[in-house]
Amino acid sequence: MGNYLPNTDGQRKEMLKAIGLESIDDLYDMVPEGLVQKDGPGIPCGKSEMEVSRFMKQIAAKNKVFQSVFRGAGAYRHYIPAIVGQVIGKESFLTSYTPYQAEISQGLLQSIFEYQTMICELTGMDVSNASVYDGATAAAEAVAMCRGRGRTRALVSDAVHPDVIDVVRTYCRAAGFSMQLIPSDGGATDIGALEGMLDEDTACVLTAQPNYFGILEDSSEAGELAHRCGAKFIMSINPIAAAVLKTPIECGADIAVGEGQPLGIPLSFGGPWLGFMAATSALTRKLPGRIVGETTDLGGGRAFVLTLQAREQHIRRDKAGSNICSNQALCAMAAAVYMAAMGPGGMEAAALRSMSKAHYLADELGKVPGFGLKYQRGFFHEFVTECPPDMPAILEFLEACGILGGLPVEGGVLWCATEMNTKSEIDRMISLVKEARKRGSKSI
Repeated sequence: MGNYLPNTDGQRKEMLKAIGLESIDDLYDMVPEGLVQKDGPGIPCGKSEMEVSRFMKQIAAKNKVFQSVFRGAGAYRHYIPAIVGQVIGKESFLTSYTPYQAEISQGLLQSIFEYQTMICELTGMDVSNASVYDGATAAAEAVAMCRGRGRTRALVSDAVHPDVIDVVRTYCRAAGFSMQLIPSDGGATDIGALEGMLDEDTACVLTAQPNYFGILEDSSEAGELAHRCGAKFIMSINPIAAAVLKTPIECGADIAVGEGQPLGIPLSFGGPWLGFMAATSALTRKLPGRIVGETTDLGGGRAFVLTLQAREQHIRRDKAGSNICSNQALCAMAAAVYMAAMGPGGMEAAALRSMSKAHYLADELGKVPGFGLKYQRGFFHEFVTECPPDMPAILEFLEACGILGGLPVEGGVLWCATEMNTKSEIDRMISLVKEARKRGSKSI
């Protein structure tokens, strides 16, 4: 492809030198050796459909698919109604991308409009965009929305998901914007520390509800403190938990964001998923990406238009605060179908059952020596227990039995349960934990 680029050899050498590399090949040094095509016959010949199918099945067979999952940490196994796959599997939706000749794509625009409407109902906010790439991107874009006004600093709770923190930090670094972590106390954001950190340079405060450790935060107080010094308040939420908790708008949030994967999207080895974003009407024109609006056509009928893209680089490039110009259209469609199929009652039931199963799991684990709750606080469907010394052997034994156990985190183990985990499944896992411990003690 280098032959199609207008750069001279000298210019290429200058660019490579600027990033500390010697050659173009150095750009790909992280690619495994077996995947690099060196000098030789070139790209192999194609395969037949049957050969490709056989080859892909061989690759898929290497995956370990757990039938019983007790791990979350940002990716959750929820029940997905059959209608979700049925609808998004239709050719007209499956092959559609972000509409560039928008108004002739009325069906796709309507699906985005309905998605935006349901996200607003879920969060209590006034406006939502058509989604962004994932929850971490949504949080980082929300922080970017708060830049300006002479304020140069974002405060982010260190009880927010680590991946979200990393992405926000990357965005801030690139924009010359300062990011500081609010320390946690007992697994939750330290409100006293937050109060002491707020000043006239603070642009926004970002917390999660529930947070990375599953704990239910005092979001209202965090929002009140942020507003007191003129900062914006951003809440990163779990959309299933949002069905039973106070909405972000009720907590005083200016922007609500989150990972939409729990809304009818399978785990899929980590993606693709979607990030949802919603805000108050005062911030409408600062929302990145695409927003679909409702209008009427020449005949007075209901119609939809792609509108309010003022922040995008192809509209006002010199003033753009974001380079997001796409959205996860298919994933947003899946989330919309899921929310429509479940309805408020169904989502509330999923949330309450998830919380009930998690508390039962915590109670039963607590009866096993070394697995007491690390944080004595209210939680939704995730919690952290102490981490006994034999935890690696226990997790290995559980995996051999087809169970994905908790995630080791600093100072403990993060467990999760959803409506998918039955009582008998939980009881079996507890008995296997005890058995693993007995086996370990015999081998000593």
